[in-house]
Amino acid sequence: MDGGEFSGVKDVNVYESDGEEAEENDTEAWETVSKYILEVQSVLDQNRVLIQQVNENHQSKLPDNLVKNVALIRDINSNISKVSRLYSNLSVDFCNIVHRRRALASSESTKNRGDNTGSNRS
Repeated sequence: MDGGEFSGVKDVNVYESDGEEAEENDTEAWETVSKYILEVQSVLDQNRVLIQQVNENHQSKLPDNLVKNVALIRDINSNISKVSRLYSNLSVDFCNIVHRRRALASSESTKNRGDNTGSNRS
């Protein structure tokens, strides 16, 4: 992991072509990450409450409370699946942002090479 790479993905800042466009992409990336992190945190907070309820019901050893735990544990499992989907969606959305950034940088680089080649022909 050298030269600004992590798992084969280069540092996004390397692809800045236009300050305004790069800032717009950075804002989009941060907004995307923030949106998902807030959703994940909300689900994890719900799970914390559900786990506390399961623990209280278990400690009470009352048959009705133990039966309630079945539904609570299903809710916890459902929330875990939701967190997994959220992280998967975050990964896809973030990769799309990076790919757009790379495509923009590539087109700018190609455009700049074309401009330089044309100006050298005088």
